[in-house]
Amino acid sequence: MSVILAIESSCDETSVAICNNGKITANVIANQTIHENYGGVIPELASRVHQQNIVPVIHQALTDAKIDKKDLSAIAFTRGPGLLGSLLVGVSFAKSFALALDLPLVSVNHMHAHILAHFIDDPKPEFPFLCLTVSGGHTQIVLVKDYFDMEIVGETLDDAAGEAFDKTAKILNLPYPGGPLIDKYAKEGNANAFKFADPQIKDLNYSFSGLKTSILYFIRAQEKSNPNFIDENLADICASVQHSIVHILLNKLKVAARQYGVKQIAIAGGVSANSGLRSTLQEMAEELNWNVYIPAFQYCTDNAGMIAIAGYHKYLKGDFVGQDVAPLSRMEF
Repeated sequence: MSVILAIESSCDETSVAICNNGKITANVIANQTIHENYGGVIPELASRVHQQNIVPVIHQALTDAKIDKKDLSAIAFTRGPGLLGSLLVGVSFAKSFALALDLPLVSVNHMHAHILAHFIDDPKPEFPFLCLTVSGGHTQIVLVKDYFDMEIVGETLDDAAGEAFDKTAKILNLPYPGGPLIDKYAKEGNANAFKFADPQIKDLNYSFSGLKTSILYFIRAQEKSNPNFIDENLADICASVQHSIVHILLNKLKVAARQYGVKQIAIAGGVSANSGLRSTLQEMAEELNWNVYIPAFQYCTDNAGMIAIAGYHKYLKGDFVGQDVAPLSRMEF
């Protein structure tokens, strides 16, 4: 029997999950709405809200899983990468909790956890598989050979895909977080209405800075002749932007699958919740005979369920850390 309590606090979600013998029995997420007033995450505010949320969220997770803290086998936590102040809250609480209960500590890499979220529910991918990890801070193609044997074969050289969505939303005067709103409006628009820059980057790497600049200059030029251009064409703009980003992401993934001879394909991270990415990937899978794996929505965005499943597999290996462990804003993959 192994019951893992996992804590995720890398950015602006305070989340706690319980993993009972490899099954997630609770996954509580407290979102922070305070950042909506500023158009982005304010690190100091995020840290303070984590401090307010962490005890109630842990209590709720234990209640949902119908267990007591004395039933726990280990405490898992996100060590990095992420906002240092936010990570510090989760790491400090995990260390204190483990010390008080005399339990082992399990350190988890946030990016590994996004990939291992595919092992929460069935069907599960077989090794080796390729995982396209797309979020606000990361865009990577990862060759996954085993639970903790992973190799980045392609990544963004500048901005991540999630940043491209969020910064485009800001250009369009959409409230934060803007990525889900672009997805919402895109469903009503024409994906071929407008064309934007298609970055030509070597190998399996990405770049989204040129695309963002292309969108910005396009909007500025159109507004000079028609100040109401955004309001009148919002759905078509969102659909065209989403189509461009998805096209860039999946073209490289297609090349990677061919290069490595892999037909087990997964996507992970917050942007994997995007409906355009999901539907286009499914279409590509039918065409290329891929087996595609996408986590349930609650395990796509930052959550402790993915930390718990990663912690569970580390627990089985006896891979523990000591009380001297510290959070890392940047962490080697």
